Amino acid sequence: MNQTVNNSLPAVAIIGAGRMGRGIATSCALAGAPVMVVDLKQRDASNRERLFAEAREEIRKDLQFLVQAGLIADIAVNDILDIIVFCGAKQAAAVLVDYPLIFEGVPEVIDAKRQAMEYCNEHAAADAVITSTTSTFLVNDLAGMVDNPTRFANAHWLNPAHLMPLVEISRGEHTSQETIDQLQTMLQQFGKVPVVCAASPGYIVPRLQALAMNEAARLVEEGVASAEDVDKAVHYGFGLRFAVLGLLEFIDWGGGDILYYASNYLAEAIDQRYTAPQVVQKNMHQQRNGLRDGSGFFDYSELNIDAYRQQRLKDFIAMLRHVDALPTINQRHQASR
Repeated sequence: MNQTVNNSLPAVAIIGAGRMGRGIATSCALAGAPVMVVDLKQRDASNRERLFAEAREEIRKDLQFLVQAGLIADIAVNDILDIIVFCGAKQAAAVLVDYPLIFEGVPEVIDAKRQAMEYCNEHAAADAVITSTTSTFLVNDLAGMVDNPTRFANAHWLNPAHLMPLVEISRGEHTSQETIDQLQTMLQQFGKVPVVCAASPGYIVPRLQALAMNEAARLVEEGVASAEDVDKAVHYGFGLRFAVLGLLEFIDWGGGDILYYASNYLAEAIDQRYTAPQVVQKNMHQQRNGLRDGSGFFDYSELNIDAYRQQRLKDFIAMLRHVDALPTINQRHQASR
């Protein structure tokens, strides 16, 4: 047996041999989970082998980069590749029943999704957790294609899948809590950080980043700042802070009322798109402005506020050190090391 395999991890089947499927396969195999990548398309033997050779080479290159980055040993590359098996639909049909976790990653075409779900209905175990990695279709749009929609959810991986820790789980109207719990546990076993959201366009991250990216483009379009300075502001301002504090945590840190009044100003001065949502106004009127009130989006009543602040500032200093952006300090005042 390949010593790379971690027997405590579930075997993973990935329907679709494209870029996302390869990234997920790499991520799961890195943790030691055996992976089967299934190509559903009708191809002759030579074209299928060409596709699989291309996929293996792409994964090999990703693994070689991890070697160069000092994350894995060179000797591990072949071992990891050995636990990723590529199969055509017919070959995989007989063994899919042995895979408790299935990620569908076929092209964003509804007929392709339907074909993938029908394949899972026919060949997967009755209790297998089935997910779609779609960024286009809502979970409820796809759930009806699965025989038992209680075991189905969307699982949106961020690129590059083998490096980004976050996986956004979108639960459907019929998705059971048991399925959500199982999926979260399995993803955590692969070293991922799962979050759960409702069936809503854009999940969490794409919805947030679409607004931020469009606003950055508007700043350039309106001549407010150059592209270089906008991105410099993100690198050394926006991005640094939100790598340490979450967006809602940052609201509580500074005060929800501050956001409310700043939003009113920007809505009047620029555009109504800056208007604060009702929840910010409601929190303000209920004296739930964040840290100073003991509650906001989060409850701080049982928290040692001073210790919390100090830890976050230490985290921020570590981030500044990482990007070589610590404040300039007179040599006479520097701490000895």
